[in-house]
Formats: sequence, C-alpha cells, structure tokens
Amino acid sequence: MAHTGNPYEYDYDDEFDNDTMCDYSEWAPSYSVIPVLYMLIFILGLSGNGVVIFTVWQAQGKRRAADVYIGNLALADLTFVVTLPLWAVYTAMRYHWPFGVALCKISSYVVLLNMYASVFLLTCMSFDRYLAIVHSLSSTQLRTRGYMRASLAAIWTLSSLLAAPTLLFRTTRHDLGSNRTSCAMDFSLVSDKTQEAKWIAGLSISSTALGFLLPFLAMMVCYGFIGCTITRHFNTLRKEDQRKRRLLKIITTLVVVFAACWIPFHVVKSADALSYLDLFPATCAFLRFLLLAHPYATCLAYVNSCLNPFLYAFFDLRFRSQCLCLLHLKKSLHASPAGSLSSQKTEAQSLATKV
Repeated sequence: MAHTGNPYEYDYDDEFDNDTMCDYSEWAPSYSVIPVLYMLIFILGLSGNGVVIFTVWQAQGKRRAADVYIGNLALADLTFVVTLPLWAVYTAMRYHWPFGVALCKISSYVVLLNMYASVFLLTCMSFDRYLAIVHSLSSTQLRTRGYMRASLAAIWTLSSLLAAPTLLFRTTRHDLGSNRTSCAMDFSLVSDKTQEAKWIAGLSISSTALGFLLPFLAMMVCYGFIGCTITRHFNTLRKEDQRKRRLLKIITTLVVVFAACWIPFHVVKSADALSYLDLFPATCAFLRFLLLAHPYATCLAYVNSCLNPFLYAFFDLRFRSQCLCLLHLKKSLHASPAGSLSSQKTEAQSLATKV
C-alpha cells in the first residue's frame, strides 16, 4: 500500500513482487490533491483549535468539566495538525521523506497519539454526561476537579503508551532503484519475514480495537442510558436539566462526527490487515481498491481535527459568547479609555457564563 502518512504504514513491495500482473501504481492526481487537503486542514485546524484553547484558558473560573476536556481535545488536534505540512511535502514528493529519521518517528507518533487521546477524551466527556444526567445526585464525588485531573492524566499516559510502538518501529528506508526515502514501519528488529505479516495485522487490528471500537462501544452504552433517562423525564425537565441536554447535544455531535470521519479509515485499515491473515480475498481488484481508497480515508480522518472548533461555534451558545466577548474586549482595549475596562470585563463575564 502507498506511503500516505498514516501512523501504521508498511512497505508492501515484497508482497507484490511475485505478482507482476497486478497494477499497484498510485492514482496520479493524489500527489496534488492530498497535499492541498492536508494544508487546508492545517490552516483551519491551527486557527480553530488555537481559538478554542485560548477561549478555554481565558474562561478560568467559569469552566465546566466539559470545557476542560474540550480544551485538551483541541490541544491534541493542534499538536497533530502542526505535523501536516511534513506529510503534505512527503506526498507531493511522491512519498519521498527528506526530513530524517527523528521527524519520521515523532510525526508518526503524534498522529497516533492524537487518535487515541481524541477518542479517550470523547469517551470521558460522554461518561461525564452519563453521570450528570443519569446519576445527577449520587455522582457529585466522581465529578470533582481532582477526579477530572486524574482522568486527564490517565488519558494522556495511556495514549502515550499505546502510540509508543510507532517510535520503535517507524523508520526511514532508502530505495536505490527509485532514489526515494520512505517513512514506514519496519519490524525487522523483532521478527523475520515469515512473521512480519502477523505483526502488521496484529498491530493494525489492536489499534482499531483500542483506539476506536471499544471506546465507541462505551460511548454508545452511555448514550443508551442517557436516552432512556431523558425520554422518561422529558416533560419534567428543570432549567438545569435543559442546560445539561444542550451540552449533551454538543458532545453527541462531536462523537457522531468523530465516528463518521474515522470509520472509513478503520474499515480500510482492518480490511488490509485481514488480507494479511488470508481472511479477506487478496485479489488484484481488492488490493487495488484499498490502495486507492487509503489516502482519502486517511485524509477524511484527519479532517476531524479541524472540524471540532466549528462544531463548538455552531452548537454551543456559551462558547460562541465567550469568543465574541474576547474579540470585543480586544477591540475595546485599543478603542476605550482605561477607566471603562472594569465595566467591559463585568459585561464580558456575564455573557460568558450564559448557557
């Protein structure tokens, strides 16, 4: 499969050496289309997630638990999109990596770290909504700042550990025939050629299970209980409960969009992994389809990192108000005398706390 800049990427040339009848060449326009898409995601993700982080940081004493998780989600996305110019150049140069081994490892690691951290943060946000709505009275001790900090520490630690294999196995490989250097996974340190397929399939399937299927199943269970509770008490919702429902709508939208962006990537990656275990038919047509679909499924997954800020702005009145207040304050600092700053801050804080 092509070297498309995704975290689990391998050198498949040996697999196809014995089958010269199959055409595994890239679709030529991809060398131009994919870099343009990567740079667009980079620009939107850098600006959007930067605004989210700044807004959450400025809110300080008025933060909800969900705001802290959203800030960390934006941090994960921002860290990831910074690496996209490297992958854009890599693709534009027909998968030639000119940046050295260290950046090959680090950039690949950040991609995978973002995938794990994002899905784990969304799972925690869903669980927090489950506790707030289904167990609103008995869950107070589980929703303190201390527990929230502990959950964030666990998320980043677990994500860092699960992404660690790419630091070990990812490396550059120079091909004398094409005079190109690829950035791909290499299992020669731990296995011979006969075992390499099992490593490829095992690592790919485990990343999909731990980084998507299991967290997504946990989210669906949370939303199942939440849906039952909201349906049962729909006509007796207090004002506070209505606020919880609005926040729930935002988080549900984040989860649905995350799933829509990442499912094609995991389907293509898993199908490829299963073909290594001879559980899928490794025909020319099937492998050719995976080859052509892979860069675009990867690109769709990366789009998720720039969509979240626009979802907050569209669905979350509080976030939108905070952004507008910050922009208003910034303009006022240049246009108003110092004496009026206190009244402006008071107005901004009152707007920012509206839900």
